[in-house]
Amino acid sequence: QVQLVESGGGLAQAGGSLSVSCAVSGHRFTRHIIGWFRQVPGKEREFVAGIRWSGSSRTYLADSVKGRFTISRDNAKSTVFLQMHSLKPEDTAVYYCAAEQSPGIALSTMPLHYYYWGQGTQVTVSS
Repeated sequence: QVQLVESGGGLAQAGGSLSVSCAVSGHRFTRHIIGWFRQVPGKEREFVAGIRWSGSSRTYLADSVKGRFTISRDNAKSTVFLQMHSLKPEDTAVYYCAAEQSPGIALSTMPLHYYYWGQGTQVTVSS
């Protein structure tokens, strides 16, 4: 049974940094993309970053976070990380990690493409 468990997050001031982690278990992922999404009340869930579980180390970042956020993986720890710097109040959201059911040829930023989801972790950035 695949499980994704987010941890980290919390409260930061604008300009500060936070990191969130996604621990993955019960899987047989290969080139599956692990993605980070975020959602605020009343808005749709939006793609933030993605990385393949194995193989290419290429990362994918939404334009809104390029230059500020970094996604990485540690396969030995079965964990994907999202490091967030130069945080802005508009980064405030619940952050979710998600995984494809089958490895796609190309990155999808659509939440419906992802099958497995974590429970989410709150990130709050104060101005």
